[in-house]
Amino acid sequence: MSYFHAIIIAIVEGITEFLPISSTGHMILTADLLTLSHSDFLSTFTISIQLGAILAVVFLYWKKLFAGIEIWKKIIIAFLPSAILGFTFYPFIKQMLAGNAVVLRSLFFGGIALIIFELWHKEKETDIAEVEKISYKQSLVVGLYQCIAMIPGVSRSAATIIGGLTQRMKRQTIVEFSFLLAIPTMGAATGYDLLKNASSFSFDQFYILAVGFIISFFVAIVSIKFLLSIVKKYTFVGFGVYRVMIAIVFWLFIR
Repeated sequence: MSYFHAIIIAIVEGITEFLPISSTGHMILTADLLTLSHSDFLSTFTISIQLGAILAVVFLYWKKLFAGIEIWKKIIIAFLPSAILGFTFYPFIKQMLAGNAVVLRSLFFGGIALIIFELWHKEKETDIAEVEKISYKQSLVVGLYQCIAMIPGVSRSAATIIGGLTQRMKRQTIVEFSFLLAIPTMGAATGYDLLKNASSFSFDQFYILAVGFIISFFVAIVSIKFLLSIVKKYTFVGFGVYRVMIAIVFWLFIR
């Protein structure tokens, strides 16, 4: 992997991490377009640079994160299901990242599910409007939905957003909670992956990781602000349509 490849993939990561279109899926497809061979380093790179995007959340939401322990309790409760299942099925998940067949199916069927759900779901005035008012039970439900995103292409953001909407949260509320939940989720995934594989990487590869990390951080800041502006006016149907279209295009013309 060259620095050029790292920059392209990091830009894709920063743009897609918090949109309900699957950042992991898009990075896998981008790597295929760049004709990069699948390797342990590529898998680790696509996981590790997500930490840059996560730090964008810390940068933008640091006041909320340091406002008190209560919000952290809810974040940890939501994080626990994916932590347990993620560490248990880590080898299987890494193997699934080796190809794009699962990604394309997940993008396609996940897009259809998102469209159907949004056409059915109607936001109400009584829905939860503040992250602080989310209950522990609702946090756990969102965390259980997040587990579905262990399948490449599903989208952690989409899974948690749908989970939150089923719990009668307003779109902006669950989007912000999804941002915050990404901190322990992706932080743990990155740390665990680096612990398992870092010893086999060269110094040059660590420099490539650093470049990807920095770029994904800055691009993610823009992506977060974009998504927050979208949810104030629109539903997620457009993202569902995009998922279906990108899957079809890859199946017919690129794969």
